[in-house]
Amino acid sequence: MPAAPASPSTARAINDRLALRLLQEEGPLTAGQLKKLTGLSRPTVADLVERLQDAGLVRVVGEAGAERRGPNARLYGIVADRAHLAALDVRLRSVSVTVTDLLGAPLAEAAVPIDGDTGTEPAVAQAAALLERAVRDAGATRLHTVGVGAPGLIDPGSGALRDTAQLPAWHRRLVTVLQERLSATVLVENETNLAAVAELRVGAARDRDTFVLLWLGHGVGAAVVLDGALRRGASGGAGEIGFLPVPGTAGLPSATDCGGGFHALAGSAAIRALAREHGIEVPGRDGEGEPAGALAVRTALETGADAFLDGLAARLALGAAAVSAVLDPGRVVLGGEIGHAGGPALASRVEARLTELSPLRTEVRASALGGAAVLRGALLTARDAAQDDLFTPPAPRAPR
Repeated sequence: MPAAPASPSTARAINDRLALRLLQEEGPLTAGQLKKLTGLSRPTVADLVERLQDAGLVRVVGEAGAERRGPNARLYGIVADRAHLAALDVRLRSVSVTVTDLLGAPLAEAAVPIDGDTGTEPAVAQAAALLERAVRDAGATRLHTVGVGAPGLIDPGSGALRDTAQLPAWHRRLVTVLQERLSATVLVENETNLAAVAELRVGAARDRDTFVLLWLGHGVGAAVVLDGALRRGASGGAGEIGFLPVPGTAGLPSATDCGGGFHALAGSAAIRALAREHGIEVPGRDGEGEPAGALAVRTALETGADAFLDGLAARLALGAAAVSAVLDPGRVVLGGEIGHAGGPALASRVEARLTELSPLRTEVRASALGGAAVLRGALLTARDAAQDDLFTPPAPRAPR
């Protein structure tokens, strides 16, 4: 049975959203360009442009061409300052924030370290003050949505950061405080999932709709994207690959300790120990600042320490092979500070080793965004939510 034709109001809503998406992706456009890109008639385009202007979503931002003047040359663009967005990357010992307009143009950026000995309330106060200062510096008087990326699991029912003894208490408290203090919508998501969103949209997986991001930082994690959608699992724990039992560890992981799992091979401390076995010493202490494993990988690439890099690739391929066997994603992206430090050189070694372990063809690529991926993903999530709200097509005007 053929589908019923769309009602006039539904057709208007579809046309308006299409025009807004084109203005977002292509930049300012004339009515003629909108007509060409949408395939709509000239009167329909003129009507939707007037509707969107009346709703405060679109305005004239200039003219196209030096010779043609008048209505046909007007350039229409989205009103970017109609709303402001913020994104936070909450790490174990630091917080980074960016504030942008509705289209994602940066207006202010800031970061603050948070010492591991800082109490819960002082840590929350530092992080909240950082956001408030960045908002003031940006002149963002219309803060609409805040995206927060944090380690830990997100409860799929409530969307809240789940309590865990392995993470600082101030992480969970910060989200609650922001939700209480801000009139803006506050969205929280696992940091690895946000990194995958960013790689899907603007990074190493932008040409794919199915892939797995393997996050390599102080710890390890994974994010699963299938058919363009992020998969969180029944309890929000999809991608807890640190608990994956693998050969080569001293034991097995437990429900409360991933020490016997893949983490024992691919966490930063384990990579640093592997580097030491190959005569590579790196300064610093794991858990503070940049993962020591990232520095070890960069040092190995600079000095040509092939044995260490091959050994690391063999370890990473174990986790990638398990993921590939279950999901057959076609591509694994090595993210986090260590994946970014290794770049294409490490990714190609992992792919070569993975080819020996799995009959399934799986490409391995390095992150295109590195440590910026979480913040970028949080901003994209905030922008999508704000635009879904603000770009709701206006009701039709009363007949004149």
